[in-house]
Amino acid sequence: MQSYGRARKRRKLKAEINVVPYIDVMLVLLIIFMVTAPLLNLGVDIQLPQSAAKSIQNDKEPVVVSVDQDGKLFLTLGKEQREPIEAAALVNKISAFVRENPQVPVLVAGDQRADYGKIYQAMVLLQSANVPKVGLMSQPVQAEGAR
Repeated sequence: MQSYGRARKRRKLKAEINVVPYIDVMLVLLIIFMVTAPLLNLGVDIQLPQSAAKSIQNDKEPVVVSVDQDGKLFLTLGKEQREPIEAAALVNKISAFVRENPQVPVLVAGDQRADYGKIYQAMVLLQSANVPKVGLMSQPVQAEGAR
């Protein structure tokens, strides 16, 4: 006589890895990275003065990146004439110039009617050109009677 418990067929063992938990973990990590990645690149490193703004006293002629009202870029290297320039050429020229003259002041002159985003983009370009410090240009406040 055979017992009924042994009459069942044995199942084969599966040698597969269950990947569903790994997919869940991957999707959670993907969401975390998608949320945190934009937060990592929000700021441009600028050293702002800690007191009232004063004019810069420096022996070297500054490099001036100008942004006009329409967002077009212009470059003035030292005593040279102001020339219109594209973003990629600006990064290449400034990077090479700052490598040769590491102490040269770099200033951004933005038109007050220009979109803030265009001036910010100019500062990001300077950061990608490895400029350690960037200053913002302005005009001194005029007295009421001088207008």
